[in-house]
Amino acid sequence: MGGPTMEARKVQSFVDGVWDKDIVPQITDYIRIPNKSPAFDPDWEKNGHMQKAVDLIAGWCREQKIEGLTVEVVKLEGRTPLIYMEIPGEGDDCVLLYGHLDKQPEMTGWFDDLGPWKPVLKGDKLYGRGGADDGYAAYASLTAIRALREAGGTHARCVVLIEGCEESGSYDLPYYIDALQDRIGQPSLVVCLDSGCGNYDQLWCTTSLRGMAAGTLKVEVLEEGVHSGDASGIVPSSFRVFRELMARLEDDGSGEILPKPFHVKIPKQRKQQAKVSSRVLGDELFQRFPWAGGTKPMAKNRAELVLNRTWRPWVELIGIDGVPSVADAGNVLRPHTTAKLSVRLPPTANPDKCTAALAKLLTSKVPYGASVTFEADPPASGWDAPPLASWLEAASAKASNAFFGKPCVYMGEGGTIPFMGMLGEKFPQAQFMITGVLGPKSNAHGPNEFLHIPMGKKLTACVAMVLQEHLNRPKGRGKPAAAAAKRKKAKKSSKK
Repeated sequence: MGGPTMEARKVQSFVDGVWDKDIVPQITDYIRIPNKSPAFDPDWEKNGHMQKAVDLIAGWCREQKIEGLTVEVVKLEGRTPLIYMEIPGEGDDCVLLYGHLDKQPEMTGWFDDLGPWKPVLKGDKLYGRGGADDGYAAYASLTAIRALREAGGTHARCVVLIEGCEESGSYDLPYYIDALQDRIGQPSLVVCLDSGCGNYDQLWCTTSLRGMAAGTLKVEVLEEGVHSGDASGIVPSSFRVFRELMARLEDDGSGEILPKPFHVKIPKQRKQQAKVSSRVLGDELFQRFPWAGGTKPMAKNRAELVLNRTWRPWVELIGIDGVPSVADAGNVLRPHTTAKLSVRLPPTANPDKCTAALAKLLTSKVPYGASVTFEADPPASGWDAPPLASWLEAASAKASNAFFGKPCVYMGEGGTIPFMGMLGEKFPQAQFMITGVLGPKSNAHGPNEFLHIPMGKKLTACVAMVLQEHLNRPKGRGKPAAAAAKRKKAKKSSKK
């Protein structure tokens, strides 16, 4: 079955050399490009940062010495571009590798010597926006394939997709998947390099991702502000009405989300994995956060903290309007309070139903008859991994032990990768290796984001080994060959 077994030392040596010589300088240039996702830069096409990022990454990829590699920038009308790469391999099977090149906005709070578009290398960490989330993915994917081949290994046909609007919810990606599906085929393995890791000491594989219901809530009580001494006691505070509405959603004392539609039954296996990962992480599970003063975690039991972060819903107020700064505050009863709310949902919760429930909850029977609107964002689906195939479990363990010297750990992530829910529906027979370099204090989306370079190197090597083990795995009869025949027939039809 498959080809010759690669040698781990050769793989790691090759990967380390490419990272030091090529990838770190490339990501340094990538960080300098303020390629904010379309949700944060509506004029992205006119500003040209997206094109610069595409040109940088695609240009490097085209230079890689991988026999048969094709690199194409696909651009559907009115949509963000996508880099599509294909590498031929053995057999009729396919592996899909995924990453993105758009970035979150600047955020405040960067250290004085750092900045979102200012790459700074400090020891093993490369600071700047987007390096870890997710600019390294294209480079790591092709380097893993090159390393595998250099070490004498082989792999199935590989397709690499690098999209341009993941941080905006991947709303363009379904159109590309549909447009390219005949060329992609039916992957039996999906490798996503946009997730997190509990530490930098071993391979972490993501078992689930939360979904999201979000939107903007506006509470308006006056058409303009008036003197608070004149109006308070007669005109209700818009902020108090806002708080009353929020109390319908979350318990003031515990923060627990109250409505049942936002909750799901947590699978037994996920509870067991939470216990294991919490033991591995210990107090680092919460100590990694930049706590202020004597603030403490929301639970003492570490496994419960893991489940809070991965399988339970919580709401955060992520933006607010209608509130002057302290320096500009006058004695005025403000006319409105407007806030952006983000509700993280359990992986298997229905985001459409939750968004509808959220809107109804916040806009029905409003206190004092105040004017209240809720403008919902597009819902984001969560994802729960299918049962883990024995070959992938063994491959991940082998890779983690080979390159880290420690076992692989499985844990859910609290964030959302819209791509995963969509691919889970498109390719229901696929196995998923969801992993990444976003570990303690790497702070994706926030200030002082960094890429942990040693983790990136070892993770790249792990992907190489998993690609080899994927090719060598026991295979069912008929399915890959039938899928390949269908793909070839579709390609011929499209040429006609």
